[in-house]
Amino acid sequence: MTQQEPLYRPRSAFNLLQTPLIGRVLRWRWGRLVLQTPFFVAAVLLLIDGFTGPTNPARNLATVAPWVHYRGLVIIALLLAGNLFCMACPFTLTRTLAKRLSRSGRRFPRVLRNKWLAIGGLFLMFFLYEWLDLWASPALTAWVIVAYFLASFLLELIFTQSAFCKYVCPLGTFNFVYATVAPTQIAVKDATVCATCVGKECVNGSYAPRMTIRIDDIPVAGGTIQKEIVHGPKGTLGCGTELFAPQMSSNLDCTLCLDCVRACPHENIGWFVRQPGRELNRAGAWLQRWDVSLLVIALAFMGISNAFGMVGPGYDVLNWLQHDIGIQSEALALLVMFGVANLLLPVVTSLGAAFASQLLTKNGRQYSLRQTVAAFAPAFVPLGAGIWFAHYSFHFLIAPLTIIPVIQEFVGQRGDWTHFSAAVPADIIALMQVIALVGGFGWSIVIAQKAALRLYKRDGLFGLLPWALLLLLMMLVAIQIFGMPMEMRGTDFMVS
Repeated sequence: MTQQEPLYRPRSAFNLLQTPLIGRVLRWRWGRLVLQTPFFVAAVLLLIDGFTGPTNPARNLATVAPWVHYRGLVIIALLLAGNLFCMACPFTLTRTLAKRLSRSGRRFPRVLRNKWLAIGGLFLMFFLYEWLDLWASPALTAWVIVAYFLASFLLELIFTQSAFCKYVCPLGTFNFVYATVAPTQIAVKDATVCATCVGKECVNGSYAPRMTIRIDDIPVAGGTIQKEIVHGPKGTLGCGTELFAPQMSSNLDCTLCLDCVRACPHENIGWFVRQPGRELNRAGAWLQRWDVSLLVIALAFMGISNAFGMVGPGYDVLNWLQHDIGIQSEALALLVMFGVANLLLPVVTSLGAAFASQLLTKNGRQYSLRQTVAAFAPAFVPLGAGIWFAHYSFHFLIAPLTIIPVIQEFVGQRGDWTHFSAAVPADIIALMQVIALVGGFGWSIVIAQKAALRLYKRDGLFGLLPWALLLLLMMLVAIQIFGMPMEMRGTDFMVS
């Protein structure tokens, strides 16, 4: 494969940006602003209700919207369409302002250009969620929203790339990982156009403080044509996460902001339909780095531990740590509990599975532990998505319409809780959870099997065995947890 040839060339794929109305809006210069504005207004309303509204979390927008409805809707959107919530993220609304105010132009420190901060951010978010009971505190949730706005603006102000989105943001990191199963992806229409493009505006942008004009020779059938390329104050910033469109092989790190589409002077970039999870089966789609592999694996384990913290045995473990082991501080006990579940277990089990694969196969030793873990890490995405879907759908479906009476009370009306407190039957929710977990496990096994055959050829079955057992154990544990009575956080059925 030559350097100019894209890793993903959607010759006959459907381009969503060619749809008559939606595509035109998304390609429009202000297209992202149209999506961000209602989410920004919603964030402001959450702040107002969080700081001034009722303390009952089931009656406050700041807790009901993010912890019940957002989480349920985001995983559905990721599976059905892609990273729509990063596309409409209100926290990056001030990106253009920050870039115009910025005078430093610094690069994010090289030592931090990886996913270790993102893993730490996810761990911290789940820890604070449990320790501070964020789901039960509208005011603390509002402060989290403020922190997101400040962190995003300051990092955009200081650094040239969108460091907050790519390296820090826990919400974006979650979306990046599970957008890899999405049925859509940004890609180029014709790789030869990208090969001859001078400005590489998809990544560099077309914004400039003063207007400049460049003449490019564009290859066409039978020769070339000249095209005037204009940069200026009305131009678009390039890809914030510095992805070069013709070389994109994954949705990982793509915020789906479509700035690359708007910046491309040749209209050569589209948002294409693809086979769901296509990149998970492709060797080389992800960088073979420890941080990337452990992020994906750890996030699946975090899905299990996050649910475990809401059932009886989770509280039993916490009590055991505090009373029997002698860790008096709840914060320290939670750190130990989640440190083992979210960090230690993913590392130990993935390294153990990789080492077992090396021992069970003839040519296993020719691959390092890093290469082995990287080859099998994509297999944790479907099961992880199933775990998070099973968890978030439970909280969402147990009271899917309660946001309506919360809004009614926010605007000063009497909340109609009687009509909008209906829940989806528990049997249906349980069935959906089992389908999500079993389906995710089956998909993960298929991906792991392909990785094993690619690495170990005839010994593929033996190389697959340790990973299959690990994935099976994770699925069974998840089924057991979701079969227990779970704390229905953010929901109050006694309200009248």
